[in-house]
Amino acid sequence: MNIPFNKPWISGKEFDYIRQAAKNGHLSGNGPFTQKCQTFFMERYGLQGCFLTTSCTDALEMAAMLINIKPGDEVIIPSFTFVSTALAFARQGAIIRFVDSGAGKPGIGEDIIEDLINENTRAIIPVHYAGVSCDMDKIMNLAEKYNIYVIEDTAHGIESLYKGKHLGSIGHFGCFSFHEAKNIHCGEGGMLAVNERHYIDRAEKIWEKGTNRAQFFRGEASYYEWKDTGSSFLPSEIIAAFLYSQLEDIDVIQKRRLNLWHQYNSGFKKFHCEKYIKLPVIPEYATINGNSFYLICRDRSVRDGLISHLKKYGVMLLSHYLPLHKSEYYSKKHDGRILARSEKYSETIVRFPIYFELKEEQVDDIVNKTHSFLCNY
Repeated sequence: MNIPFNKPWISGKEFDYIRQAAKNGHLSGNGPFTQKCQTFFMERYGLQGCFLTTSCTDALEMAAMLINIKPGDEVIIPSFTFVSTALAFARQGAIIRFVDSGAGKPGIGEDIIEDLINENTRAIIPVHYAGVSCDMDKIMNLAEKYNIYVIEDTAHGIESLYKGKHLGSIGHFGCFSFHEAKNIHCGEGGMLAVNERHYIDRAEKIWEKGTNRAQFFRGEASYYEWKDTGSSFLPSEIIAAFLYSQLEDIDVIQKRRLNLWHQYNSGFKKFHCEKYIKLPVIPEYATINGNSFYLICRDRSVRDGLISHLKKYGVMLLSHYLPLHKSEYYSKKHDGRILARSEKYSETIVRFPIYFELKEEQVDDIVNKTHSFLCNY
């Protein structure tokens, strides 16, 4: 048995659409396939505007530019997340105020955010870990109370809901990932969702290297020029064509991943291994999207032992983030608070393979081998 942690799914239509993009004679960014992808999300998620990017990192960087993050500004970010969440704001000179995970969940501790807010706070960046929503009412209420921005890191969250609303459509901005490890992918890619219309014009300029190029080609300007800050954030039509093929199959992909997630969950539930592992907790306000399946082990020795055990059978399990407040780059800048929950999750979370082509019998085998290890631990 050889089961990788992830295997990017390809329907085959991707190559047809790439050929079509070539025939269109428009291979640079912001062409017909880019527009199709953006329209898809605007209509499906009710977004005011959206912009494809080459990564979720780029989308976060665009958001940091849009809200004019400058040196000395403070941004509240969970420590238990990928580096891009913080880097996009740190590179603009912001002070990162890391917040611990919640009680019983790896995601941000909503109830301890307010303690970090002061007159320099500009934004909260909630991360929907494993596609499970943060409590967005609590976060948006804080944003309104203190007049600060909310930028959802929705890298894991495509197709997940919070009280019936799509993740990424609730904060002022939402940032998506289409990396090959995600449900919908184009190798590397991302998207910035803009949820307030008055930001769209400036977002388009930042997206187009700080110019009004898009307006010029729509006939809305007599010439185009350098108007604002920005960068080359937009992907090529080749990437957009690949992504659009995936979007056409989004319901099929989601159904498959959700089935696999529930198979893992029900399989582990029946073994009653609470002494060694805990299952993910899904709040009533949230849905799951099959982005990832994880267990929380009793301690690091159980987690590492389980990873080694399954590796013997060709099954790749992975741990997850080193908390950012402990990282080599930022630890000396951290304010010294101990974020015990983030550190605990870093030592105890184990993630399981979940991808379109994973077979039901393989999931059963992984569950059984995990149970066997725990019974004999």
